[in-house]
Amino acid sequence: MSSIKQVGRVMVPVADQDRAIEFYTGKLGFSVSADVPFGDGDRWVEVSPPGGGAALALVTPEGEYQTGRMTGIALEAGDASATREELAAAGVDVDGALIGGDGTVPAMFFMRDQDGNSLLIVQAR
Repeated sequence: MSSIKQVGRVMVPVADQDRAIEFYTGKLGFSVSADVPFGDGDRWVEVSPPGGGAALALVTPEGEYQTGRMTGIALEAGDASATREELAAAGVDVDGALIGGDGTVPAMFFMRDQDGNSLLIVQAR
């Protein structure tokens, strides 16, 4: 039996960690949960959503793991439509319309961070 208990963090490649911190804290309301020296002159940076859950580790790109990618990350919001409007008003690159929301599938939309990484915002059930 494994002792794994939960998803702790998910890595997102970013071109500039300081710029990524500004985006995730300033536009999405996350907080910096780690910013420490790592390896040979690198930094380990994590940001966490206000409601808890897995952190996003903002890592430097390496090899084929580059910026501007579909992350496969789905973030949860209480009201997808209102969140889409708030993010759009804050200058975040969001899809033009919601997907779903028909009662069988929750409302959702894609957004892109400062490096063009796509994340899905899904309305909580």
